[in-house]
Amino acid sequence: MIVGMDVLAARRFDALHGRRVGLLSHQAALTRNGTTSAQCLRAALGNRLAALYGPEHGFFGQAGAGVHTTSRRHPDWGIPVHSLYGERRKPTPAMLSGLDLMVCDLQDLGVRCYTYLATLRNMLEACRDAGLSVLVTDRPIPLPRAVDGPMPDADALGFVTPCMVPLVYGMTPAESALWLRHTLFPDLRLDVVPMEGWTREDAAWDGQRPAFLPPSPGIRTWESAMTYAATVFCEALSGIDCGRNTNLAFRVLGAPWLRAGQTCARLKSLRLAGVAFTPYRYTAAGGTYDGRELDGILLTVTDPARFAPATVSLALLQTLAEQYGPRRVWHHKGVRPTWFDTLYGTATTRRDLRGGRPFREIAAEWRTTQRAFQTARAAVLLY
Repeated sequence: MIVGMDVLAARRFDALHGRRVGLLSHQAALTRNGTTSAQCLRAALGNRLAALYGPEHGFFGQAGAGVHTTSRRHPDWGIPVHSLYGERRKPTPAMLSGLDLMVCDLQDLGVRCYTYLATLRNMLEACRDAGLSVLVTDRPIPLPRAVDGPMPDADALGFVTPCMVPLVYGMTPAESALWLRHTLFPDLRLDVVPMEGWTREDAAWDGQRPAFLPPSPGIRTWESAMTYAATVFCEALSGIDCGRNTNLAFRVLGAPWLRAGQTCARLKSLRLAGVAFTPYRYTAAGGTYDGRELDGILLTVTDPARFAPATVSLALLQTLAEQYGPRRVWHHKGVRPTWFDTLYGTATTRRDLRGGRPFREIAAEWRTTQRAFQTARAAVLLY
């Protein structure tokens, strides 16, 4: 598989000739020789790479979740590095002044609440307003065939819910840009550079592509990127740990009251496609149980083509509430129900779960509400 930036390099950066270029990216956007996209463009363009723009976690990828970053000058190149997760989350006209083209190259996850989709949306809107052309170079996502989770409520739109897509939307960054133009910005001047040698069945990180670098401190491995949408609810439910700050962040669930053997047996009986659950003891590295050894559950994606992470999140929550009581899940000190609703884009999911509605019924309703999105998505798929 060859990522879009390497395809562009093989074309001798033909789309960039004679143009002053801005780059929305981060250090997780590697090329096959180990350089970042920014280093690649700097070598090819010199001073015509005029400005950099960084999403949440910063252009250099070091800031934690929700930590605001500041704009600065690049320490080696002297060009501005604009933060799009600080005082501003959308580029101002002044931040785009003097450019002929914006290149976007982000390693995303294909999950709505992972804020790179919001940053891409804001960049496309700002470039549309400024009459600036955009080129999106493509990268793989962990679950390219998965469309799963609730459609957001119209009044829930915001930075964590930037547009009307399911929680897991199954589009690469270039496909997402095409969908955004089709849906929101029809007059945007947009081109994309697809990957070569990649298919939607190619979801495992096989070592034949650029090395995987964490796109954020909490997503340290491709496997964690796969399970992120299944366990992200832990950010709102303080009684359940998800291994944040460990090498298994978002791949494990644990709590002092959890009995992993019993719970894994119960989850196995549900016959959830594409995923296995295994008892796994680990030490929490933050949050409610910081420093405590926890009985935990390890999630392993066995078939990415069949794994439905948002549906699995429902099954996990329902199983934990049934086995240990709803208070353990929904009423622990520090629980943030409003943030749970923000992550899912709707309050309906939480109300349905707390009301005892079977998780398969909830997921079936999701599939009904996704139909219009599925049609629009099909029109922009590149692979």
